[in-house]
Order: sequence, then structure tokens, then C-alpha cells
Amino acid sequence: MDVNRPTPPTGRDGGRAGAAADATPAEARTDVDAERLGRLLGDPGLTWFVDRVRQRMARGRPLTGSVTLADPDASQRRAAERLLGRAPRSGDSLGIRLTAVDAVLRRSGVSPDGLAAAVVALTGPVVLHAEARSREERAWEEAYAPFGTLEGEQARWAERIRADGLVRRLARTPQAAGPLVEAAVRALRALPASPPVARATFAARNLSGAHALDEGTPLATLVLSGIRSLTGFPDGSGAQWRREAWASAGLLKDDLSSTVLTLNLRGVPPLDWTADAGEPTVLTLRFLTRHAPAVAVPVTGTVHVCENPAVLSAAADAFGPACPPLVCLQGQPSAAALTLLHDLSTRGAGLLYHGDFDWGGVRIAAALARSVPWRPWRYEAAHYRAAVAVAAAAAAAADAAPGLTGRPAETPWDPALAASLLELGVRVEEEAVLDDLLADLGPGAR
Repeated sequence: MDVNRPTPPTGRDGGRAGAAADATPAEARTDVDAERLGRLLGDPGLTWFVDRVRQRMARGRPLTGSVTLADPDASQRRAAERLLGRAPRSGDSLGIRLTAVDAVLRRSGVSPDGLAAAVVALTGPVVLHAEARSREERAWEEAYAPFGTLEGEQARWAERIRADGLVRRLARTPQAAGPLVEAAVRALRALPASPPVARATFAARNLSGAHALDEGTPLATLVLSGIRSLTGFPDGSGAQWRREAWASAGLLKDDLSSTVLTLNLRGVPPLDWTADAGEPTVLTLRFLTRHAPAVAVPVTGTVHVCENPAVLSAAADAFGPACPPLVCLQGQPSAAALTLLHDLSTRGAGLLYHGDFDWGGVRIAAALARSVPWRPWRYEAAHYRAAVAVAAAAAAAADAAPGLTGRPAETPWDPALAASLLELGVRVEEEAVLDDLLADLGPGAR
């Protein structure tokens, strides 16, 4: 129903009262007697009645039939009596016929165009719910428009969060959503940060200020969601998980908390000292952003990379300074690890990677591959099947081998590996194949 269409004028006899009751004008008529209308329909005892009429008008329903109030008080009954010129029927509820009120307003000259015009004059324009919803949806579409500049996986992420309503929950209104989406897209298009940078510094350079990405803000929540899509960072929770998720895109809480564990890298005096002793070294992101180019590419041109510290520790114990250079991720690749490996790779080093044979392990490997190229180090389907056979024999006494848990993942470097993991369903940690890994690192292997 068109709320902007005024009811055709009628005579004072009210002969068109029923037809005129369908009208829902959007603007108050100038021929309404505002003073008398305020005394008659503006009585506080009729607030409920006026609200019901507006609801019908907003839904596009005709103003016919009756509205009923349960358990009215004395003031509401008196107001209805003054409006209708007679006492309403007794009972536990109060019913008022809309066409009767429309006729009263026309005959009295208070509102020549009837009830709908009177309600608009008294309370303001009425907007149809359907029109309001249509306008709001158009506003949301305009707020989402910056997402259209994203490509690839980021574009798919934008579609997902539109579908799940994340932006609506964060912003509440399209007016607030527009700047939020625009800022998030601006941040994501500038990521990953290389070299890594403090989150506050990145926010100051690319957003509204250093605190734009502070924890708990809607923008930080939205950008972190996009970062996980960009880097493939796995699900998780907690402050440490969030720090690592930010760091996966090169955004750091600081340049000291992100570290990487290494063995026998050389090129600057501190590394040379520890390599001479065959002792593991922890490198900070601060050191790497200032001295990474000084870390020498090994003479062999190869750097082995593992997931777990136990492998690096065992290699240091077994071979000391004779062990080839080794880098340990200690789980998800830190910003420090990515910085080091990216620098070594761009200067010609070949990276050989091994991790746990489980879904978490292959996700870590895939996340690393999105940042730096590597080749598998005993990390293909054939190696997994051999390791499962050994693990099954070792677990025979307990009649069980550790099973896989979690959501399956792809293994692009060897699709057969993911198929084998699904088929066998056995988890094999790096420590279980430690002898094989050490054999590759010993002097006889080079």
C-alpha cells in the first residue's frame, strides 16, 4: 500500500469512511485541526491505540476491523469514551473499531481525511516496512562495495563473511559498516607486511591511527579474519594464538617476542660462535630484520627445516658443529622464521622440510609453502607409509597406534600423502622417525 497517497476528500456525513480508512498518508494534512486532534486522539489513554494504527499502516494493512487492549485501566476506558462519544462495552478487554474512529474524525472536522491522516499529523510520517527494508538492504550493499576490489582467496573470504553476517554483527548498521569494510580492505590489500612490522606501526601508516587494530575493536576482528584467509592460519583461540595469527601476515606485537630456533647458521659473530660450539641459537625478529642478509647461505646451498625442537636438539647432541644448518619452526611458522627462510630462499638456499604426519602438521607445511618454496624432506606418502609400519609394530604391545584427529587437509607437494593419511588414519610425530632424519644430517649423508 502506498503511504504517500492521500485519501480522496469526502463529505462530512462520513459516507466514505470505510474506504478512506485504507489510506496511509506519509505527510500530515494542513487541514487537520491539530489542537482538537491533540485533545482527542493525543490523550495518553489512547497511546496504545495510535501505536496499533501506525503498525498497521507500516505493514500496509487496511484500517478496518477492530483493535483490542487486554486489561485496560480506567484512564484508557475514559479516553476511548471521549473519542467515540459513548462508553465502550464492559468486559476484561477494550475494543475500538477503526472505521468508527475514522467516521468520528471526519464528521467532527478534526481530520477531514480520516484516521490515517490524523495519525500521521499526530505522530509523523509512516514508512512501510517493506520500503524500509529495501532501503536498508541497498545501504548494506553500498557498505559491502569495497569487498569487490579483493581477488582470489580474499574475494572468497569476503563472500563467506557476508553470508555469515560477521560485518553486521560487528557494525550493527550499514552507516557504521561502510567505514569498517573500507578500512579492513585497505589493511588486507597492504598485507602481508614484508619485512614484518609492529601492528601499531602498520596501523599508523595504513589506517586511522596506531590504535586502529587494537585487540577487541571491530576492525581488528575483521582484519584478523581476513588474515587467516590470506595466510591459511588454522583455527584456535587465546592471546598467544591471536599473536601468532597476526604475525603470520607480518604484523607483530613487537620485534622481540617473535623468535626462531636455529642450529649452525653462520655469517655474523654471534652465529659463528654458537656454530663453532654446535649449540642451538634463538634469533629474534629484531635481529633478523636488521641482519638477515648477513646470515650466510650454507656452502651446500641447503637448509633443513623441521617442525619440532626435539629434532634440532637431537641433531646438536649427535653432530654438534658438524651438523648441517637446521631451522626449527616450533609449530606454526613465526614471523621470525618466515623472515629468515624467505631471506635464505631469495639468496639461493634450497629448503628441505619435514613435519609431523598429522593434519596439523600438513597444515603447517602448507602455510609455510604459501610464504617460501620448499621441497619435502622424508615428507611424502612413501615415507609416511613406512613410518606407519614402524609405529604399528612399536604399538603392537598396546594393541593401538595413535589415531589422526582434526579436519583433513590437502598436501599439494604430494597429493598421495593426504590420501594415505585418510586411508591409514595413524598419526606419526617427528620424534618417531628421528633416526631417519638424523641419518640424513650425519657426515656420511653428505
